[in-house]
Amino acid sequence: MIDKLEMFIALARERHFGHAAEACGVTQPTLSSAIRQLEDQLGVQLVFRGSRFQELTPEGLRVLDWARRIVGDARALKDEMRAVRSGLSGNLRLGVIPTALPIVADLTAPFTERHPNVRVRVLSRTSAEILAGIESLEFDAGITYLDNEPLGRVSQVPLYAEYYRLVCRPGTPLSERDSLTWAEVATLPLCLLTEDMQNRRIVNQHLAESGVRASPSVESNSTISLISHVMTGRWASVLPKKLADMFVADGLRAIPIVAPEVRHLVGLIAAHREPHTPILAALLEAARRSAEVER
Repeated sequence: MIDKLEMFIALARERHFGHAAEACGVTQPTLSSAIRQLEDQLGVQLVFRGSRFQELTPEGLRVLDWARRIVGDARALKDEMRAVRSGLSGNLRLGVIPTALPIVADLTAPFTERHPNVRVRVLSRTSAEILAGIESLEFDAGITYLDNEPLGRVSQVPLYAEYYRLVCRPGTPLSERDSLTWAEVATLPLCLLTEDMQNRRIVNQHLAESGVRASPSVESNSTISLISHVMTGRWASVLPKKLADMFVADGLRAIPIVAPEVRHLVGLIAAHREPHTPILAALLEAARRSAEVER
């Protein structure tokens, strides 16, 4: 039953029989048969299908909620028994917003040093994708903003406060200033993250509060792409301080944006489930230790 529920969760996530089968490491006929067997066992139709996947039935949506809880609990049980038998081991899947990627090793390095048999997979995702991934069991935990947009019912540990800097090349307009206002930032040729990124929505929000709006001529979902454009001297960008400071040694300037100097909390989130799996409990504890060091 658990294996069938895991295949059903994969199908709901991928919305494609072939992709779901690939994600589960089985053939498409095997996955299709498992879904039909699950429907027979539960006595309801779970999926509307024609020549391909269409959508979940109303009953399928209710079963999906149960499936996530049951599979989550089953994984927690397996992890706990494995930890009792041989210590902490297994896989940890972590979704991280792009602007927090420079600090993720501050968490994963001490965590893996303490638990060397845990393998960590870090994937860059938007804040919305991280929340969806935790709900669908694609991610075990995520690093994202805590105080800007609703998170729902999750366990969370604040890691650090994000401040903002204008990143530009020396010799470009306003590059010799010690600080800038948000209104002044809007006068520059900008390259910014795309609007599906919460960091971009934060930048838009604070520009709007200053009575201006962003009109970037270049947008990207990659912070490395933004830096490469800034390096040409034709553009400036707005980036979190921790990320901006990494490129000061490369000759760029990172100028504080004030009036006001705003801050947003970034932290670790995980599904609100008690008890947490041993790996998640250890990760949350590592996050608390990392936050103490940050303070």
